[in-house]
Amino acid sequence: MNMEAFILGCGGMQPLPYRHLCSVLLRRDGDLFLFDGGEGTQVSLKRLNLKWKKINAIFVSHTHADHVTGLPGIMMLSSQVDRTEPLYIYGPPKIAEYIETSRKVLDMYINYPVIVKEITAPCVVHEEKDFVIRAFPLNHTKVCVGYTLEEKDRPGEFNPEKAKELNVPCGPLWSKLQNGETVLSQDGKEVHPEDIMGKPRKGRKFSYVTDTLYLDSIAGEVKNSDLLVCEAMFENALLDQAKEKKHMTAVQAATIARDSNSKKMAMIHYSPRYTDKELVVLEKEAQQIYPGAILSKDRMHFEIPYED
Repeated sequence: MNMEAFILGCGGMQPLPYRHLCSVLLRRDGDLFLFDGGEGTQVSLKRLNLKWKKINAIFVSHTHADHVTGLPGIMMLSSQVDRTEPLYIYGPPKIAEYIETSRKVLDMYINYPVIVKEITAPCVVHEEKDFVIRAFPLNHTKVCVGYTLEEKDRPGEFNPEKAKELNVPCGPLWSKLQNGETVLSQDGKEVHPEDIMGKPRKGRKFSYVTDTLYLDSIAGEVKNSDLLVCEAMFENALLDQAKEKKHMTAVQAATIARDSNSKKMAMIHYSPRYTDKELVVLEKEAQQIYPGAILSKDRMHFEIPYED
């Protein structure tokens, strides 16, 4: 099952000619999840030829303009492709008001269900049989949350030769063992799944953190991420400004990646004060703390593979 992330926009505060505002699309097989939707989101979706009309859910960190101004266009465009599946939108308080007001003021034609759910506390916001998406609190100038998508562990590999040795015939009993059920062999003995199955295989984890003061708690929330997408708005020389505006530096983002034992960290949400060439200062500072820090750019693509 493939999982991959696309950086649709890596900028903060204002769009630049070469940098759209913050937005990340996570594709997990047929599921598409959008994290924030800043201005320019549609442009990157089009340029990457992504099936945006199949977006299952949108997860909004907070309701500052640079994270939500792309949403009305996505909602209206989805009405032009005969969408019937509901679109779920999750976010902190005010997201429901923003969506409803936008629909009224713009007189949107929406021909599919839009289900908005506000987050008031750390919680599981979306769950399916093999993964969960959780929200956790950040500390910004208004209510803001981060998100993790974490797969549940997969069953170990089925060993057909072992099943035959234990006199379990091929057929429905094999399926029951793979589903975690104990069965009886042909000679009447109990055979347990652990007798046949290998060790459970670890699922993958994606984390999204932006617009927050540095908090020690973040590392615990994103622990063992396969991919952490994290705000790195300023260089360390502007630490006081970062604190005043409740943002993070590249060094702080790298500290979270290191302390959380994340496999890979892609920086995002850069201040518009930096041109693309000048962003190298953030990369250098981050890599001194966490050598695997990556300076993300618009339309950059990350595969998120299973462990070997």
